[in-house]
Amino acid sequence: MSKNIREIMKNYKKQETSLSANHRNKFHDRLQQEVHKQPKKRNYRWLQVAASVVLMVSLSIGYFNTDTVEEDPIKNTNDISLGSLSPEFKSIEDYYTNSINLEISKLDANENNKEILDGYLAKIDELTTEYKSLTTELNTKGVNDEIINALINNLQLRLGLLQRLKKQLNDLKQLKSKQNETQNI
Repeated sequence: MSKNIREIMKNYKKQETSLSANHRNKFHDRLQQEVHKQPKKRNYRWLQVAASVVLMVSLSIGYFNTDTVEEDPIKNTNDISLGSLSPEFKSIEDYYTNSINLEISKLDANENNKEILDGYLAKIDELTTEYKSLTTELNTKGVNDEIINALINNLQLRLGLLQRLKKQLNDLKQLKSKQNETQNI
């Protein structure tokens, strides 16, 4: 079964085959097409549309955010408050507002003192609203001793109410503890 290649080559007769006349040209054209084949272009149109939408949204958000930020400093520079009149008034206003906030933070709210606490806090809210209206009046009518005194009195009254509330809550707490002691005896 095995054949010797030398014998095959001795018996080999060369056959005449002819190529077509334009075989060389066809081969050259195919070779050029394969070598210089351009990659298939991808369609990125949707990406361009998405990028333009994102750009428009970010620009509009940036425009509206800067628009509102610019309005606030203008309003604040035109508004007059007690603290903006002089350094002394600023220290007075800061003292009272810090004291009021401190007293409110120290309040111990529970079910026993809820009614008293709500009543006092409602009055303090009314005084805070009045303080804001006095500040508006200060802006419209201008600096006036009566308005400045009313603003300071308002702050003093709020602080006094909170101190009175604190005293009543302490008295109520002592009363409850005495009642508990008498019940335990």
